[in-house]
Amino acid sequence: MAYKSDNPADPFKKALAEATKVMANDPELTVNYSVDPSGLSGDSMRLPQVSRRMSREEVLLARGTADALAMHRKYHDDGVHARYAPPGDMARELYEAMETARCEAMGARDMPGTAGNIDAKIGNDALRRGYDQISRNSEAPLPVAAGYLIRHLATGRDLPAGAQNVMELWRGFIEEQAGGTLEGLGDILDDQSQFAKFARKVISELGYADQLGDDPDDLDDDQNDEAETDQQEEQDPDSTGDDEAEEQDPDATPEQSQDEQQDEAQAQVSMDEAAEDEMDEEAEMPEGEAPLEPPAPQPVSDADPDYKVYDASQDEEIPAEELADTVELERLRAYLDQQLEPLKGAVSRLANKLQRRLQAQQNRSWEFDREEGILDAGRLARVVANPTTPLSFKVEKDTEFRDTVVTLLLDNSGSMRGRPISIAAICADVLARTLERCNVKVEILGFTTKAWKGGQAREAWLNNGRPQTPGRLNDLRHIIYKNADAPWRRARPNLGLMMKEGLLKENIDGEALEWAHRRMLARREQRKILMVISDGAPVDDSTLSVNPANYLEKHLRDVIAMVEKRKMVELLAIGIGHDVTRYYNRAVTITDVEQLAGAMTEQLAALFDSDPRARARVMGMRQAS
Repeated sequence: MAYKSDNPADPFKKALAEATKVMANDPELTVNYSVDPSGLSGDSMRLPQVSRRMSREEVLLARGTADALAMHRKYHDDGVHARYAPPGDMARELYEAMETARCEAMGARDMPGTAGNIDAKIGNDALRRGYDQISRNSEAPLPVAAGYLIRHLATGRDLPAGAQNVMELWRGFIEEQAGGTLEGLGDILDDQSQFAKFARKVISELGYADQLGDDPDDLDDDQNDEAETDQQEEQDPDSTGDDEAEEQDPDATPEQSQDEQQDEAQAQVSMDEAAEDEMDEEAEMPEGEAPLEPPAPQPVSDADPDYKVYDASQDEEIPAEELADTVELERLRAYLDQQLEPLKGAVSRLANKLQRRLQAQQNRSWEFDREEGILDAGRLARVVANPTTPLSFKVEKDTEFRDTVVTLLLDNSGSMRGRPISIAAICADVLARTLERCNVKVEILGFTTKAWKGGQAREAWLNNGRPQTPGRLNDLRHIIYKNADAPWRRARPNLGLMMKEGLLKENIDGEALEWAHRRMLARREQRKILMVISDGAPVDDSTLSVNPANYLEKHLRDVIAMVEKRKMVELLAIGIGHDVTRYYNRAVTITDVEQLAGAMTEQLAALFDSDPRARARVMGMRQAS
């Protein structure tokens, strides 16, 4: 006799799994229900878990996810996708989002019943990520908005409220940059190869051409040309072969002596060698043509192709623990703790205030009656009353805080020596600890140079005759005090390194900001926040003495403009006794280092404020009180 399940959700799960296989046109597909993220892996599909209650929200989410993944399985070719996929992180995210939208739009056209289900899935995802509360496009991910716009244009359907909000925030920018290309969307929806080329063109027009890599079609043309040349050479053998020898000497007879035949063969070999030497010389230097030039080097900076570095071979990106041994780091950390003692009460109050504000917005909530997760003690009484009742589990709902990373980029220049660097290190330490409690990942970076007034790069420049406008002439030192994935307790001693005598030298802010930005783009978190703490404009005497006076400042402005234009990272700055508002759109200037902790906590709390008006009030602040 067949076993009959007592779970009322099982018939629905079974029916949905069978329908999904039919829609995906893959009878071998295995469909599972799990609390893990949904997706496709080989011949297996994971769908959201459906509890015994079978709430309307659960059912719609499971059906919408199943339909979306089935359309991806049916219309998507991994080989074609990989062929045109760009290597850059931002370009890759845009490419993936647009391809997902294409598959879903194809499903809505060929199987209209899937459109409503996928809308429910999109709406649930947008609501969970808080897209309906966003009021500025800098808070919305561009790839997500691009995917929504492609789906809207291809199907003509309005999106759920949160998704529609994100799309509209970015729509003007996308259509302004790539409107002409988007008009051809309907003609190439069926052809994944043509759509991939279309997607790459859109990505280029949005400002990410530098992340696309080589065009695979150009590489194929080169390979085809080489293959045709090889084939032609095989069909037309060298004119010095046996056939030509027979044509040139038709009267030759087998009666020739063996010595005569050897003499002719040797003469022919000598002629062939001479001809080959002449051909080699011609290939090396064609008459009337200049020698081939090597390809132009890649620009040092994505923000300014004209920015130059004379010699980057001595630059270093180094973890803090490699600049001092364990004993010295512990000693320096103890010294930092001594500096913290007079401020302990004030800093602790600010940390607790920030933590309360963040946790108040997390709205921790649970999903009950799940088949897996944490045992729900509140429902154990049912089991005691009736032992045949199955155990009930609960799962904590995700919050946007778990999908956020914050980077603190600290100026480690000589002008920060003393009280400013101590306060900056203390604040970084307290913020990292506080945000970690709120499930927000934190990375702490520092930037300085390896030497005063030029290092080995300057020595190389002097030895080479001091060429004009050499570009940056010092050796960078970019320090990783705490990696975003490292727990605070493990990185705690590293922050003491800022107290090390001789560490703080000169500051080249533009390259440091670009370095921190690249690190953030490589992260998978949905939201990225970069806070810069500095006490002055970029200064490096060796560079500024032989380049235009605004050389480093111009590059910093160019990098800031690039970061703020791309809008993948939320950028803000705090200036200590220095007006950084002339560089950054979101900036606060403080006149006393004692105000730093308060300014940092207010800025971060404002970024996580659920009230857009309150957030705008604080982020619009140009001067700390």
